[in-house]
This record gives sequence, structure tokens and C-alpha cells, in this order.
Amino acid sequence: MPIDPAKAVAAEPRSAEISWDHKDVQLYHLGLGAGTPATDPDELRYTLESRLHVLPSFATVAGAGMGVVGGLSAPGIDIDLAAVLHGGQSVTLHRPVPVAGRAVSTSRVAAVYDKGKAAVLVLRTEAADADGPLWTSDAQIFVRGEGGWGGDRGPSERLALPDRAPDVTVERPIREEQALLYRLSGDWNPLHADPEFAKLAGFDRPILHGLCSYGMTLKAVVDTVLGGDVTRVRSYRTRFAGIVFPGETLRVRMWAGEGSVQVTVTAVEREDAPVLADTVVEHS
Repeated sequence: MPIDPAKAVAAEPRSAEISWDHKDVQLYHLGLGAGTPATDPDELRYTLESRLHVLPSFATVAGAGMGVVGGLSAPGIDIDLAAVLHGGQSVTLHRPVPVAGRAVSTSRVAAVYDKGKAAVLVLRTEAADADGPLWTSDAQIFVRGEGGWGGDRGPSERLALPDRAPDVTVERPIREEQALLYRLSGDWNPLHADPEFAKLAGFDRPILHGLCSYGMTLKAVVDTVLGGDVTRVRSYRTRFAGIVFPGETLRVRMWAGEGSVQVTVTAVEREDAPVLADTVVEHS
């Protein structure tokens, strides 16, 4: 079997020094569609170095780190990228992400779950600088055709939607070239750029990175419910429920609660096909 769960989980964590500066942050924000309108003061917080703040989901790409694709080269894992989909993502912030920084990123396979016809890998990355922990990030990676060994199925949490209309609904267009720009932040999976590779994976054209829709959604929550204050975000988790293509539009529905915002995201042009589900932003 291309995945050896015991070997993968027992492998020594891998540590690397990472660094980033304002250019990395600005590129990431632009890859999420920030900067429209270009002179809007609210957008300049994402694009102009003299006013810059950092969207917490930047933690998923900071310094490139182990990353989703890099994590698939861990001991005990030998799989075909065409069988891989990003199943879910969570980030817990221990303090606000600085505009520029240096940190040690430690990554490991935290768990391997058997879903029958697929395996789920949990790739955990923890970052800390000289002042202490910065963030903990978990990526759940869905690998088709690699389950069935009789292992633990793992958690399968589903959140019921509130029994009321959303408090806020916004739409966010995805530019045709947005996946090409977003991948410059470090996720080079050809599924998001190469039409031939996308066909091998079962799609008629490249799809948007799940982490791009993840970042776009957090930006929508920060800009509306959280009054533009990125430092209020404490944690953010989602399940990638479906794909979205460049050129489509995300519809983001938000329900505000005490200390949290529940969110669903759908693709407008495909009759509200699910994109993100079981999504929660916890905040101060």
C-alpha cells in the first residue's frame, strides 16, 4: 500500500526556518482578489505596505513551509498527486501574524484515517518565533483509492445551519487568472494550472485552490462581520465540500453568534453548488 499509516505518524517531525516580508503578504492578498477597487481604503490595508495588516489565513502559505504538496513526501507516503484533494483546513492563531517575520515551522503527519475508498491525512504545522508560538495549522488531505485497510475512520463532524436567514450575504468574483496568481504563494499543484493534468484528475479544466477560496472567505468575514480587524480572529476551520472554477462567483453566507461566525460558501453559477461547509471563524 502506498500509504503506511504507522510509519507516517511515527516519522520524526520536520523543522525548517521560514521567513516572510510585506511582499509575500501583499502577493497572497492579491491572490485572494484583494485590491478591488484599488484605491478603496479598506482594500489598501491588504495591498499598501504603509497600511498593511495580515489576514490570518496567510499562515497556510507563510514561508511556503512543508505545505500540502510537500507534506505528501513524508516518510510512509507515496501517492499520485492526481488522486489528491484538499479535504479541510484549520488554523489556530496564538497571536497576530506580523507583516514580516522569521520563525521555525515544524511539520508532521498527525493522523491517517481510513474512509473506505479513500484515506485522509492530517498534516499539522506549528510555527513559533523568538517570542513563542504563532500558529497551528491542520490540513486534511483526501487521497482517493488509498483506504480500506481497516483503520480508524476519524472524526466526521457536520454543523447544522442556524434556523434563520443569514445575517450577511456577499458575493466575491473569482478572476480568470486568479489560480495562476495564487499559486505564486507556494502551492504548485498542477491541478490548478495545467488543463491536461486537470483532465487526468477528472476535471474539464483547472480548479481554484481550496486554500484560495478559504482565504477569500475569511477576508469576507473580516471585512463585514469583524469590522476589518484581522487581529480579532482566533481560529478558522472549514471542510472543502466542492470545487469552484476561476471565472465563477463565490456566494458567502454568514451567521454571527457570540464569539463565532458560521459560514457557508457556494458557487453562484452552478445553482449554489457547495464549495465550503462546516465553516466557523472564532473571534474575540
